[in-house]
Amino acid sequence: MSLRVCIIDGYDDEPSGLGVPPYLDIYARYTAGAIWLANPHAEILYLTVDQLRSNIGYYLKELSKFDCVIFIAGVAVPGRYLGGMPIRLDELKMWSRLLIEPVKILIGPVVTFGFGVEGGRTAILPKEIKRDFDYMFHLSFEKQVYELALNNFKRDLKLPISRRDPHFIAKVAIRGAKIVTQHPNYGFNLICEIETYWGCPRYIVGGCSFCIEPLYGKPRFRAVEDVIEEVKALYNAGVRHIRLGRQPDLFTYQSKEVGEREFPKPNVEAIKKLFKGIRTVAPALETLHIDNVNPGTVYHHREASIEICKVIIENHTPGDVAAFGIESADPKVVKLNNLKVYPEEALEAIRIINSVGARRGYNGLPHLLPGVNFVYGLKGETEETYQANLVFMKEVLNEGLMVRRINIRQVMAFPNTPMWEVGDTIIKTNKKLFKIYKEKMRVEVDLPMLKRVVPTWTKLRNCYVEKHGGGGTYARQAGSYPILIFLPYHRNIREKIDVVVTSHGFRSVVGIETPININNAPRKLFENIPGLPKSTICLIMKKRPFKNPDEVKKLIPKDVADKLETEI
Repeated sequence: MSLRVCIIDGYDDEPSGLGVPPYLDIYARYTAGAIWLANPHAEILYLTVDQLRSNIGYYLKELSKFDCVIFIAGVAVPGRYLGGMPIRLDELKMWSRLLIEPVKILIGPVVTFGFGVEGGRTAILPKEIKRDFDYMFHLSFEKQVYELALNNFKRDLKLPISRRDPHFIAKVAIRGAKIVTQHPNYGFNLICEIETYWGCPRYIVGGCSFCIEPLYGKPRFRAVEDVIEEVKALYNAGVRHIRLGRQPDLFTYQSKEVGEREFPKPNVEAIKKLFKGIRTVAPALETLHIDNVNPGTVYHHREASIEICKVIIENHTPGDVAAFGIESADPKVVKLNNLKVYPEEALEAIRIINSVGARRGYNGLPHLLPGVNFVYGLKGETEETYQANLVFMKEVLNEGLMVRRINIRQVMAFPNTPMWEVGDTIIKTNKKLFKIYKEKMRVEVDLPMLKRVVPTWTKLRNCYVEKHGGGGTYARQAGSYPILIFLPYHRNIREKIDVVVTSHGFRSVVGIETPININNAPRKLFENIPGLPKSTICLIMKKRPFKNPDEVKKLIPKDVADKLETEI
């Protein structure tokens, strides 16, 4: 009888890795690959935590028959998620206790850094849940799972301590690629996170006070060829959306100065080889995006950064985001927390990315824009900090620059980081300030910025209709930080459509599908067309069905009709 293992994906969200649907991070893929490498005939069932919740009684009964159940968990940078809800601490405790027979393993950042609940709170330490599991792994989880699989997941094994090995990861990443076929987003908008290296280049100066990445130590790079082979395996398994997101700074991938300088010089040739290689093995990718970029790297290495931007734009898909961890525009906070850039340096980095990436692409979005992260609750924070951040973003706006999104979050303190001794004391003190200035940022910067990035009548191509809610339907393009689109009417989900932007919220847009099926479109669609009078809408609804789209265009004001695509 073959070995039976279930991987329950409770989702992860780290500074350099995202595993909340539609994203699939490395943990499940590498884990499956390690098991199959040790035991090619093992039967592996992949379940998301949302699937488990949907029929908990049935699944717990079935899982009790498995040899091993592996939970993945760990949210270090909590956010709001459309595609799924990460596993809660109470769920993890209860489900693990109800599964008596199988060997139980916990994997992910929760093991090292605790159970992150929400920003502004300190992490709950692993000891809270340790007694409920036979094994707990994080840093070298793929090797530990491999050793257990070789021994048929016996209890009480003494496993050798091992470091993560790029060569071993190359094997399991390819072996585990086929697990993607079991993901609920497979064949739709599934995006696979690709790891190029781990560890932070700024480890030599300690890194940012709140960040867990420096705790991984000196960066260890995966070979360009190995990353390309992993993408090839995923592509052959049916994946069409890829994000090179799992590293603190893509621009320092394969840098030869890592370990020597706080801001090592980028290796442009390695990045060029990586992107061109991916495009060779995966020519029909619908999405190829990046994520984290250190604004300090961009500032200190302007010319090399511009060359990298050009390489990315030549090979990626538009709507890409270089997420900048600016964290604060208050020089005092920057110094006390050893942050990456001072405000004038951050502003210059934003200018540099805009100079190359602001050009609009075929899918309606600029090719490559910065994203800005602010973290509140850091050492030295005062009301002046909140004012400085707002003034900084207004300067970005007034210069005519663009950023894809402004991420505002409260610090979460983790063990072994300098912020651990501070915890949530500062954010509690400044709770009212946080609420006031977050609202100011949304109204005074976010809204006008979003109107600049996606003006009214912008056509956003290839939007995936994901979820009903709020009296309408939500859709997004696939990619890094996709813009949330609200269709103010009921629309079938799990379809891909083009959308025209009709109005803006602070962080999302309202849109209607295009072309408009005049005879079948709901009234609410017509009501959200800018410049379309109510009298005209009544006339359209009364005269339907039409035999020819031109009949309708005669009823509509010419300036509106010229912008609409219609069909019957």
